[in-house]
Amino acid sequence: MHVEIIVNGNYMEVKEGVKHIKDLLEFLGLQDKPLIIEHNQQILQKERHKQAVLEDGDKIEIVHFVGGG
Repeated sequence: MHVEIIVNGNYMEVKEGVKHIKDLLEFLGLQDKPLIIEHNQQILQKERHKQAVLEDGDKIEIVHFVGGG
C-alpha cells in the first residue's frame, strides 16, 4: 500500500511505513535540518510532525534554510 502526495509541487508516492510528516522528513533525509513545513496550506509546528498523518492527495511544502556568505 502507498500514499500519493504532492511535495513542493511534485507528485510523490510514499510507501506504507511513511505515515506521518516526521516519517516523510526522515525518508527525504531532512529530519535534522531547520525547516518550515506546510501541510495542506497550513504551517505545521515542529511538535506536530509526529502526529500529522499523510493521506492521498495531501500537499506538502518544505522550505529549508541555506546559510552562506
